[in-house]
Amino acid sequence: MAMDEKEVQQQCREFREVFEALRREVGKVIVGHEEIVDNVLISLFSGGHVLLEGVPGLGKTLLVRTLSNAFSLEFRRIQFTPDLMPADITGTNIVVEDQATGRREFQFQHGPIFGQIILADEINRATPKTQSAMLEAMQEHSVTSGGQVRRLTEPFMVLATQNPIEQEGTYPLPEAQLDRFFFKLLVSYSSRQQLKAILDRTTTGDEPRAEPVADAQKILWAQKLVRRVVVAEHVQDYAIRLVLATHPQGEFATEMTNRFVRFGSSPRGVQALVLAGKVRAMLDERYHVGFDDIARSALPALRHRLLLNFEGQAEGIRSDDILNDILKNVPRTLSQKLSA
Repeated sequence: MAMDEKEVQQQCREFREVFEALRREVGKVIVGHEEIVDNVLISLFSGGHVLLEGVPGLGKTLLVRTLSNAFSLEFRRIQFTPDLMPADITGTNIVVEDQATGRREFQFQHGPIFGQIILADEINRATPKTQSAMLEAMQEHSVTSGGQVRRLTEPFMVLATQNPIEQEGTYPLPEAQLDRFFFKLLVSYSSRQQLKAILDRTTTGDEPRAEPVADAQKILWAQKLVRRVVVAEHVQDYAIRLVLATHPQGEFATEMTNRFVRFGSSPRGVQALVLAGKVRAMLDERYHVGFDDIARSALPALRHRLLLNFEGQAEGIRSDDILNDILKNVPRTLSQKLSA
């Protein structure tokens, strides 16, 4: 049902208030990383999952815990290790005996995946078999065990972490699982001022804590509202051409793509671009998506969806380098002339 302009403005304003309230609560605990926090919230309101990559000690786990406190959602943590089994994540059927009658029956024991905010800590330390246990939950929001499908409680979001430098004893995530992450975010080191603020907060005995500001119903309302944001055909076409530009030898492929990319983004990449663009438009109190909304999400939405070839790996090329080149060379409209 169409909304009039006044109602649209009110809905956008209410959405922005929820977003900024979450941002403030997280900021009480997390120092810096504003862009990371914003992108995690964008993923939440888009109904997606996030992969956080960074060296140990940068606050990835603390960020996830803080978000769960601000969301007022059920938080579960899964510490991935090489000996972790799929049933340790999804749950399993166990034999339970009735003390009164002595009758035994199978009863399903829920695993930690049955939460709402799931921290998959060091996800690349588990074997591929165990990693695959996350696939159905992330895509279908359900778990199948013993032939029975069990739905997960909405909203449901996985925030996974991985260490990019300590690769001994790790198993790289398969492309099929990487593709199920809405964003891949790179967590960087803190600045001098941020380190001082961290010390002031953590070494004085007064540790701040985020308070709940949005419950499940508010988040589900926001997720439905985001999908109603309008995307004009020419803006949608820009997102499509950005994704097609990641396909080597394709119509819109750039020189860097043809030289260094083995496989480009799947359709999930353009879905992520458009949904993230809708959230950014709402934050700007607009009910339509612009070109900048799409471009600003290109790196987190597509960097994990590019598979470099041997030459790209040998040259030390990063996915971000290729995406920046695509953003520079793909015109926003087909009639647009790129400046030299």
